[in-house]
Amino acid sequence: MAIELGSVVEGKVTRIMNFGAFVELEEGKVGLIHISEVADEYVNSVSDFLNEGDTVQAKVISIDQNGKIALSIKKLKQQQKQEAEKQFRTPKGRPAGRGGDFKPNRQTSASFEDKLSKFLKDSDERLTDLKRKTDSKRGGRGSRRSD
Repeated sequence: MAIELGSVVEGKVTRIMNFGAFVELEEGKVGLIHISEVADEYVNSVSDFLNEGDTVQAKVISIDQNGKIALSIKKLKQQQKQEAEKQFRTPKGRPAGRGGDFKPNRQTSASFEDKLSKFLKDSDERLTDLKRKTDSKRGGRGSRRSD
């Protein structure tokens, strides 16, 4: 099978670097999974997710003029998730098994806003606490002076 853009390939991780992992594909070709394409979450170290000798499946996201192959595990998982969601939809586009009274879950935007407001509140509390601690170490002399 020829390696084409958008196809899913399987290979063995041969080397892990700070910037990604090299994967040996069929016909002796080598592809690179960049650190940003390893997982949906923040990847501090590729070795937290992959090890040398692991067999992985990835999607081919680009092939440049020199034959360098860029791979993505992240995009493959997103594609698989979308395909799985399509299987559970009726012909009208509604999720199956809900009898038409399904209301989409809108927590994603509310969830983000909740997280943001919680972060701001925690940040303000920490700054206030830090200010109190630094004032107490100085003895509070900076805020009140007597002449």
